[in-house]
Amino acid sequence: MLVFLFWFSTIGVLFSYFIYPLVLSTMSTRPKHSKAVTASQPATTVSLIITAHNEANRIREKLENSLALDYADLEIIIASDASSDETDQIVREYEKQGVKLARADDRKGKEYAQLQAINVATGDILVFSDVATSIPEDAINRLVAYFEDPSVGAVSSEDRFVSRDGSIVGEGAYVRYEMWLRGLESKRAGLVGLSGSFFAARREVCEGDWDIYSPSDFNTALNCARQGLIAVTAPDVLGYYRDVADASKEYERKVRTIIRGLTALSRHPEVLNPIRLGRFAFQVFGHKLMRWAVPWFQILLFVLSCALVEKGAFYALALIMQLAFYGVVATGYFFPLLRKNVLVRIPYFFVQVNFAIAHATVAFLGGKRMTVWAPSKR
Repeated sequence: MLVFLFWFSTIGVLFSYFIYPLVLSTMSTRPKHSKAVTASQPATTVSLIITAHNEANRIREKLENSLALDYADLEIIIASDASSDETDQIVREYEKQGVKLARADDRKGKEYAQLQAINVATGDILVFSDVATSIPEDAINRLVAYFEDPSVGAVSSEDRFVSRDGSIVGEGAYVRYEMWLRGLESKRAGLVGLSGSFFAARREVCEGDWDIYSPSDFNTALNCARQGLIAVTAPDVLGYYRDVADASKEYERKVRTIIRGLTALSRHPEVLNPIRLGRFAFQVFGHKLMRWAVPWFQILLFVLSCALVEKGAFYALALIMQLAFYGVVATGYFFPLLRKNVLVRIPYFFVQVNFAIAHATVAFLGGKRMTVWAPSKR
């Protein structure tokens, strides 16, 4: 029995990061369907919805960035999550330039504020962005081009971090892996989550079933699957935003994000039903559920390796390898400068992420929920 559990936990640790992508790569890709575009066809209207809560210090910069975007028929709406500072007043200064304010009178969270903007938006395509995200001038045109495929219901940008010195961060091994995995999912049943800081969706995807208690990036992907559409990634559409000012806050952000993800899964268990959602359900299982289970499989694997160490050289080697792995992580924890070395940085990041998952899971099971949000200082 212990041997079976050992291999079960080993597969559990490896599944989301290695086995799941391997299975995806063997699955057939979706066919593309591009509609014919005629010269007489009217231009697609776009509503840019920017969610803000007490962003008086940054809202002007975001508005100037939005007004400079190169798109002929662009409606700009600020979704104010009951801001109590000067955010709303500053937005009203831009009304003559066509900027609209959709204010939530009660602070019920990001998705509720977005819903207020959806209700007044007139665009065929709704683009969602955060105040902290800077959008390149040609990005809206690039996003809209993906919707020429009628099977596409939503499009996600790719994130790029801007460090304190102005250089672009985010080309590390983990980011490259995530972008590669997104590409695999995009060509199969679609993304299971979009970049929450900058994504677009057809109006009909957002209307009617906008869950204010689930992250909009997940809920939008789910609504696409429900309607027989897919959410795709756009590698040529980038969103730039500054890294958090306090690096220690990044861990807290991870915990909040995972709690919100677990909340969404608990509210929409049908997302794991392959009879209803087909391959999309498998992708949610592989990318979300099994990844959130990794820390518990890690603990189980370590305990079983200790229990089986006298059963043979293989189990002894498995235990030694785990001890060496966690030893490297401990070294990175006590000597931060060593994290610059990729051999330390990747194991350290892996364990940090899974520690955050475990922390978030315990908090979620204890009843904690994250609806109201506060933008990270950048």
